[in-house]
Formats: sequence, structure tokens, C-alpha cells
Amino acid sequence: MHFFKMTGSGNDFIMLDGRETGPGEWPGERIRAVCDRRHGVGADGLVILTLEAAAVRMTFFNSDGSEAAMCGNAALCSTTLATRLGMASADGMRLATRAGTFPTRYTGSNWQSALNLPDFPLPIVVPIALGPGEKGIWLATVGVPHLTILVEDVDNVDLDSRGRELRFHPETGPAGANANFVSRSESAPDGSWFMRTFERGVEGETLACGTGAVASAVALACFHNVNLPMELVSRGGRPLGITATIRETVASDVWLSGEGRLVFEGNFPT
Repeated sequence: MHFFKMTGSGNDFIMLDGRETGPGEWPGERIRAVCDRRHGVGADGLVILTLEAAAVRMTFFNSDGSEAAMCGNAALCSTTLATRLGMASADGMRLATRAGTFPTRYTGSNWQSALNLPDFPLPIVVPIALGPGEKGIWLATVGVPHLTILVEDVDNVDLDSRGRELRFHPETGPAGANANFVSRSESAPDGSWFMRTFERGVEGETLACGTGAVASAVALACFHNVNLPMELVSRGGRPLGITATIRETVASDVWLSGEGRLVFEGNFPT
């Protein structure tokens, strides 16, 4: 069975053509095995692309075998791959996920794709005590729940400890949330914003989180006077672009742009 290894700003995935296999053929044990970084291909998740009447469906599994409603970087990779495999038009497509169906497009330049995400409720302040160096914590759901934690310096965050604590915090709900730590670099010429993510389902740090970047950008716009559009630089070193319009209760006209790059192709042994 053929597979594609792709990365979205360091958030990496095993991608499968659903015309050759289906989600039912991938129990949790098998997903965990191929995503293992020592004994398998290695990835943050596994994606299966299948054709529907007017869309391409992305079925996304975390590396622990659990299915998730949405993953922004996986959607960027899916848009790129579906276009290159002829499953969708280069002029644009509709991508179906458990979090909704929305327009996407592959720009064809430097492996870049863009997603027009559904409207979502504005982030809220959550009653979580701030830790050392933390300036604010907000919760929003962009496909999946995300905490945004504004900190003095993302490099100084004990991500494994604090990220894990917040990922399972009761205030995020029974399923928990991704924990996205953001800070601005005053030393950078353009005052760049940086982000690190502790991601549920991976249960550790990933090098990027697309929907987390969207949640964080909108939280910064609502609570920290940051102007949109903006870019957040992922731990993988690649920028994610976020555009949105802040309305009374929702963020609308939401676009996420970023990398969906093919790293290599291969075949699973039979």
C-alpha cells in the first residue's frame, strides 16, 4: 500500500489515498504502529482522503489512534495532496471533516495551501490560575478545543509539565484541549509572534498546530490589541498566516494559510 509522508510546518502526517484503503482498515493498534517514530514511519497523525459527491473527505487520526474532528495542518496537507492526486481541481475544492465542510485551495507556490474555516465563537477568559510568566489564558473551539496562553517567552515554558497540566484542566471540558503558548519577540525586527503547542492525542509537543494558530490569533486580537491578519511562527520555524473578521460574538471570514509539503513517498510491506 502506497503512502505519502507530508509536513505542515513540522506537524507531520502519513497520508493515504482512500481509493486504495478506507478508515475501517485502520484500527488504533495499526495507526499507533505506523506513527511510531522508532518502529514505524513516524508521524503526529494519519490521514485518509476519500472522494465524496462534491468534496474530498479528510479522516484524521491522532498518533495514539484516536479520531479527531479537525486538524488545520492536516487539512493544508490534504488540500495539497488531493490536488496533486487529481482528486480535486487546482482552482479550489471543498474539504469535508467532522468539524464541517469548507473551501480550500492549493496555491501551487512553495507548497502553500489555504483553508476558509467555518465561523466560530470568540475566545473566552477561563478561570485558570496564571502560572509564572503567564499573562492571560483563553479558550476557543476551532474544530477542536484550544487554550491560548500568553507568556513572556515561549522558550522558557516547561511544556511537558505545564502543557500537560492545562491540556487536562477541568475548565476545558471532559475531553480536554490543546495548549498553545504564544509570545512576542521584541528583539526580532518585525516583532514576530511565536507559538508552541502541547497537543492532545499526541500527548506531547508538536512542531505546529494550524487550528491552534487560528484560535491564538483571534484571542490576541480580542484581548491583546493585535491586528489581523497576522503570522504565528511555529516551533518548526515556518509561519502560519491567519486572517479573520471579529464580529460581536463570532470570528468570521477565517482563513488559515501555510505549508503542506510532500516529504517522501513509500510503500508499506505486505
